[in-house]
Amino acid sequence: MRIRFRNGRVYDPANGREDATADIHVLDGRVVEAPGPGERIDEEHDLGGRIVMPGAIDIHSHIAGGKMNLARMLMSEEHHATIVPAEGACLCGSGIVTPSTHVTGCRYAEMGYTAAFEPAMLGSNARHAHLEMADIPIIDTGGYLVLGSDDLLLDLLARGERPETIRDYVGWMLTATQSMAIKTVNPGGINAFKYNARRLDLDEAGPRYGLTPRAILTALARAVHDLGLPHPLHVHGCNLGVPGNVATTLDTIGAAAGLPLHLTHVQFHSYDTEGDRRFSSGAARIAEAVNRTPTLSVDVGQIVFGQTVTASADTMTQRGTAPLAHPRKWAAMDIECDAGCGVVPFRYRDKSFVNALQWAIGLELFLLIEDPWRVFLTTDHPNGGPFTSYPELIRLLMDRDYRLARLAEIHPEASAHTTLGSIAREYTLAEIAIMTRAAPARSLGLRDRGHLGPGAAADVVVYDDLPDRRAMFERPRMVFKDGVLVARDGRTVTVTKGSTHVVRPGFDDAIGRVVARHFEERIGIKAKHFAISDDEIRGGDGPVRHGARGQG
Repeated sequence: MRIRFRNGRVYDPANGREDATADIHVLDGRVVEAPGPGERIDEEHDLGGRIVMPGAIDIHSHIAGGKMNLARMLMSEEHHATIVPAEGACLCGSGIVTPSTHVTGCRYAEMGYTAAFEPAMLGSNARHAHLEMADIPIIDTGGYLVLGSDDLLLDLLARGERPETIRDYVGWMLTATQSMAIKTVNPGGINAFKYNARRLDLDEAGPRYGLTPRAILTALARAVHDLGLPHPLHVHGCNLGVPGNVATTLDTIGAAAGLPLHLTHVQFHSYDTEGDRRFSSGAARIAEAVNRTPTLSVDVGQIVFGQTVTASADTMTQRGTAPLAHPRKWAAMDIECDAGCGVVPFRYRDKSFVNALQWAIGLELFLLIEDPWRVFLTTDHPNGGPFTSYPELIRLLMDRDYRLARLAEIHPEASAHTTLGSIAREYTLAEIAIMTRAAPARSLGLRDRGHLGPGAAADVVVYDDLPDRRAMFERPRMVFKDGVLVARDGRTVTVTKGSTHVVRPGFDDAIGRVVARHFEERIGIKAKHFAISDDEIRGGDGPVRHGARGQG
């Protein structure tokens, strides 16, 4: 099947194309060079100067796993109120801030997204998370394995095991859980919570193993680097949401000691303590640190006003915010003594000083960080708001007049405590294409995603060039996934099956004996049963693998 897209204005930053009038040729789901004379074209689309981009990629979105099902349970009223009927090819389901799996895939595709990655997959939950991701239609998925409060890692570190042993353990866990990156959540803090600690600062020793979060973070960052993983250690730092945590965030950057690092939902870690309310923006200090540290990348975790639900492995933070729940209910649990989970419904209000300033801080970060290759568009779905709010965020970044109008509507004291009104920058379409396509693909090592060069997956999105950028990005004219038209004018027209992305790092097989002994002594199943096989992913269709340097 050969398809030609004619007369498009192509935004393909990975291949140096910005508003380049060009044709895109697709053969059997892949972008190819132009055919020779006389070769048959099976399907042609004359785009008439419309904008063409690769499919968008969400680098951090909670879409599967135990905590999301707890969140769906707590938000049952929303699911009853927002049943989406089956229509055409779409079976649909229910939910907005915690959409069901089918709705998740369709809503992403209808906005021009062709991949989204679950950033907090627990080892003990990985099999279920993969089954749930397999149920999400159309888009590609994958999971980041959470380490940093797991007893075996902490025990190895406390015993002073060599960095090579830590590296091999991380490699074994990545392979066993079919993951694509490593995330750490409040390093050591989830373990400390179970020994009645309610906070743990970066250089504060935990109660059980005597390890600081700094030591855990540094060991994991080194292991990720030595394994050659494409994506740096994905860090949810200490003191999330605490006024003054900007200092902790800056210290966390320093703790990497030059190793690559990715700070996630950094908006929640950019708070200072100036002013009468002892709560102010630290966005400028964080942006300055990002701008001068080429080995550092961030995603923002922008908040959106309205109802959402916060779901996190950071039990400390979730326990602290439980009194603010809206509606007034919440849940927390321990998972196999290796991780935790807290779920708290929450409503962000534009007339709340704190919420309004959080909104402004996120936008400041987007606009003050200079390199769009190292800052990614996220709401930490659903923690800051649903992923369906991305078109609104794009308009805020691209349209200063609209941004100023929204700024005038929030809590007046919050407006006075932010520099947002003085920032003239407006994102260009090329920068949006970098931030939402080319940059996340590069960061995750997805060599055939995020671009439209020969060999790329034919994830092609066609937009009308509308002055209202929200309307433009909300309803693309056409969305193709692997060369198949899956959405038109914001409606799903074909339901396809995406791929699961994983890494395959090498490691010394001797670590398997250490892991097996730990499972025999302390875990409810054997290590050989813990490991997930290829035929358990995507119904046996198998994962898509991308490169990682082998070890061992």
